[in-house]
Amino acid sequence: MKSAPAPLSWVGIARLGLVQSAIGAVVMLATSLLNRVMVVEYAQAATLPAGLVAFHYAVQLSRPKWGHGSDIGWRRTPWIIGGMAVLALGGVLATQATLMLDGPLAPALALSILAYAMIGAGVGAAGTSLLALLATRTAEARRAAAASLTWIMMILGIVVTAGVAGRLLEPYSPERLLQVAIGVAGGAFIIACLGVIGIEGRAAPAAANRAPAVAFGDALRGIWDDPVTRLFSLFVFVAMLAYATQDLILEPFAGLVFGLTPGQSTSLSGVQHQGVLLGMILVGVAGHGFGGRAGLKLKRWIVGGCIGSAVALAALAMAATVGPGWPLAPTVFALGFANGVFAVAAIGAMLDLAGRGGADHVGIRMGLWGAAQAAAFGLGGFFGASAVDVGRRLFGADGPAFETVFAIEAVMFLGAALIASRLNDNSRSSIQREAIA
Repeated sequence: MKSAPAPLSWVGIARLGLVQSAIGAVVMLATSLLNRVMVVEYAQAATLPAGLVAFHYAVQLSRPKWGHGSDIGWRRTPWIIGGMAVLALGGVLATQATLMLDGPLAPALALSILAYAMIGAGVGAAGTSLLALLATRTAEARRAAAASLTWIMMILGIVVTAGVAGRLLEPYSPERLLQVAIGVAGGAFIIACLGVIGIEGRAAPAAANRAPAVAFGDALRGIWDDPVTRLFSLFVFVAMLAYATQDLILEPFAGLVFGLTPGQSTSLSGVQHQGVLLGMILVGVAGHGFGGRAGLKLKRWIVGGCIGSAVALAALAMAATVGPGWPLAPTVFALGFANGVFAVAAIGAMLDLAGRGGADHVGIRMGLWGAAQAAAFGLGGFFGASAVDVGRRLFGADGPAFETVFAIEAVMFLGAALIASRLNDNSRSSIQREAIA
C-alpha cells in the first residue's frame, strides 16, 4: 500500500490560494457588481438582489452533501474543477439575466434564480472540496499560516477583480458588462484549474484498500454525534452571524449619523478591510512562528479576536450616540483588525479539527461548517438591515437604532468567544469515536 502523500509546500498552499481568489472573483461579480447594476441602472428594488444573494447562501446549505461526495470519491480535484465550472457559468448567466431586466420581469427572474442557484452550488462544491484538500494535505504547524495566506489571496482576488472590472466597464454599456463578466468568469476558471491540477496527485487507493462508502445520512449523523463538531458548528454560526450583521449597515451608519458622502463611506470600508488584512497577516505569522500546540494557539486567537470585535462594536454603539467628533476611522479599523484575527484563526482551527478525524470524513465535516457559515451570512445581512429599519421607526432617530444593533452584535461576539473557550484541543479521541468510523 502506498504511503500518504507529502504535506503541501508553501508553493502548493499558494496555488490553492489562487483557487480561493478565483472563487472570490466570481462571487464578487454576482453579489456586488450586479447588485449595483440591478438597483441603479435598471431601477429595481434593492430587495431583488438582496433576495438573490440570500438565495445563493441558502443553496450553500448543501455543502455537507458536496463534501461527502468528495469524501467517498477519494479525490477532491474533480469536485473543485466541476464546481468552478458551474460557478463560472452561473456568473455569466446571472449577468445575462440582469441585462434582461429592461424587458419582461418573469424570464429575467427565472434565469436569475437558476443562475444564483448555480453560483451557490458551485461555491459549495468547489469551496468545500478545496478546504477539505487543504485540511488533509497541510502540516499541522502550517495550518494557521495556510488559512491566512489563502484568505488573503481571496480578498486580494476580490479587490483586484473589482478594480479591473470597474475600469473596463467605463464607459458603461450592457454589452461591455457581459464581456467583462465572461472575461472574469473565464479567467477565474482557468486560474482555478492551473492552481489545483497536479496538487492532489494520484491519491485514489486501489479498490481493495478502500473503506466501504457510507451513506450521506449515516455520515452526517455520525459526525453530528461528535460533541466537538457540534460545538464548533455552533461557534461558526454565532460568530459569522455577528460578523455578517454589520456588513450591510456600516456604510449607511457612516452616512446617516456622521454625514459622510458615498465616497467617504466607501473609503471607510477600505479602512476596515485594511484592518482585516493586517489581522489576518498577524495570525498567519504569529500562528506559524510562535511555539506551542497549534490548536491551543488558534483557540486563543479566536477568543481574543471575538472579544476585540465585541469591544470595537461597543465603541461603535457609543459612536452612534456621540456622533460627529468620535474617532470613527480608528474604531472601524480596530473592528476590521479584530474580525481578521478571529476569522483566520477560526479557519485554521477548522482545518485542524477537520483533519483529526481521518481523511474519510473531512469533506462532510467541512461542508457542515460551511453550511453553518452560509446560513449565518444569509441571516446576518437581512437581520442587520431590517433591525436598523425597525429601530429607526421605533426610536424615531438614526443614532439609537444603530446603537442597539451594534450592541446586539457585541453581545453575539461575546457569546462566540464563550463558545470558543469551551473547545477542547485534546479532542482527537472524541472525534475518532464516530459511529461511522
